[in-house]
Amino acid sequence: MDGGPQVFDRVFVQALSLGAGALRVAVKDTIDIAGHPTRAGSAVFDPAPPAAAHAEVVERLLAGGCRIVGKTHLHELAFGVTGVNPRFGTPPNPRYPDHVPGGSSSGSAAAVAAGLADFALGTDTGGSVRIPAACCGVFGIKPTFGRVSRRGVLPARSTLDCVGVLAGSAAMLARGMSIIDPTFQPDHSDAGVRLGRVEVDADAAILDALDEVLAQSGFAVAPAALARLNDAFDAGLIVINRENWQAFGHVAAHPLLGEDVRSRLAGASSVTDAALACAEAVRVAFASEVDAALAQVDALVLPTMASIPPRLADAGDARTAVGITQLVRPFNLSGHPAVTVPLSVPAQVPVALQLVGRHGDDARLCRIAERLAERIPNVIQSRGDP
Repeated sequence: MDGGPQVFDRVFVQALSLGAGALRVAVKDTIDIAGHPTRAGSAVFDPAPPAAAHAEVVERLLAGGCRIVGKTHLHELAFGVTGVNPRFGTPPNPRYPDHVPGGSSSGSAAAVAAGLADFALGTDTGGSVRIPAACCGVFGIKPTFGRVSRRGVLPARSTLDCVGVLAGSAAMLARGMSIIDPTFQPDHSDAGVRLGRVEVDADAAILDALDEVLAQSGFAVAPAALARLNDAFDAGLIVINRENWQAFGHVAAHPLLGEDVRSRLAGASSVTDAALACAEAVRVAFASEVDAALAQVDALVLPTMASIPPRLADAGDARTAVGITQLVRPFNLSGHPAVTVPLSVPAQVPVALQLVGRHGDDARLCRIAERLAERIPNVIQSRGDP
């Protein structure tokens, strides 16, 4: 790859070359690549043996004509949203260098934004593809839950986590999805689009940017409401805490574990069975509410983040940033597919909108994002995709 290892080091991508295809792909280091250890951004797993086999999505990449160029760094144990990682280094944000790259798939977003990969794989348990995509000014998709194989992905069990794609354009997003998911058929329809604008609390500048995009889109837009959105955010935190404690509780006292993750794991250990049962009830109710809101529209639209993400200088305690996932985490709970579309705004800060679709409607979401990019000049997208 042009620039050699120094370029990889600069964006904290572990140098690797596998496959001989034309498309360059970076892979988050929670996804197994045979012959390389999976460390999940943690020194705790420095002694981990090399993976014995490729994750299923890696097998699909290689079969689909891709060249894997690196394993990307991440927020430790994929349990954080800023991407700040004192042990392995924090991937710099190529487009907004004063701001955090977002987590947990920070290296994957940074690699795409820096032009080091045509697309990248990340994982999204509570916004961990969509948040770094928004922070770094690229596209990102969290597929319908269960649609993309998680065989060979850490943690082994999750009711929230999805392998997703980050790319510089919506067209490349769909191309990446079609490679890792054999059921994904790109949508080339030009049929009319109906969007439901979800009313949320967010910074005025972010809402103004969203409304400007919708006004210029030419799409039909109707108001939509998700009364249980905040409850779903809280429930999503309860579920991820219980499942991450089950996956990583055995390393909570490890001396090399980062303090922010240690603190989150300590809190996660206190989730009760009763709290989990309540969260699961919210999951069912919220999923039904989203389904009802989608009954009359092709997709729901709302900001990806309600506020501007933290500046690097202010991101010392990553635990305080969990709130930036308040508009994305609920859709991990419900399992609906969601796409982040990055926007350019005069203030030159990270802003993005989020499209949420019906279960299984991933290709339609990618097509809507592509049509927005065709119509709206302030949608950020790379040109000249292979």
